[in-house]
Amino acid sequence: MQSVRIRTAAFTVAAALSLPLTLGISASQASASDASPTATGTASPSPSPSPGNQSFGPDCSMLPQSGNGSAAQMAHENVATAVENNPNLSMLADAIKKTDLASTLKGLKGSTVFAPTNDAFDKLGAAKRDALLNDKAQLKKVLTYHVVEHKKITKSQLPHGTFTTLEGSTLTTSGSGDSFKVNGSVPITCGNIPTKNATVYIVDGVLLPPTATPSTPSTPSPS
Repeated sequence: MQSVRIRTAAFTVAAALSLPLTLGISASQASASDASPTATGTASPSPSPSPGNQSFGPDCSMLPQSGNGSAAQMAHENVATAVENNPNLSMLADAIKKTDLASTLKGLKGSTVFAPTNDAFDKLGAAKRDALLNDKAQLKKVLTYHVVEHKKITKSQLPHGTFTTLEGSTLTTSGSGDSFKVNGSVPITCGNIPTKNATVYIVDGVLLPPTATPSTPSTPSPS
């Protein structure tokens, strides 16, 4: 009988001692469970680009989705290379080579380039286009008029903009929403395209500086 009493007392003591330990483990598990959502919670999504930093214009959707000429590819290239690799800017790329302006464009920092498309050159008419492309001095003057050095023009600056170009003359921008023009008549068809060293605005017209002498095709002398 005494042995039974001793065993019962021992069991009671053991149970009493194990209860706090069990409660402690349970509490630790509950605490860890409560904390796990905070530790393993879903990461916050990356912020979307602000509207002012996005490309805009009716022809932006026509840019390739990837590869040469795409906005994603242009962002990793200097502006001279970006123009050269864009099939819609091949005439501009050829003009840059003819005037030895590639190194100038590659050396730009924080600048803006207005890039006329092939269609823009064609709108000059074949005779005027070819005359301009074959007149190195005039072509260089025209191309440098498309560059605003040391200034990344933003969309918010376009409604009433006046900017001094690398050529030395000024150009103006006007418009609202996603519709803007340069010098009152040349539409920006896709703007605010970033490259490594300049922001590109693709335009549907060749910009002519006020000081430029219009190139005219040569005509044979009358006999």
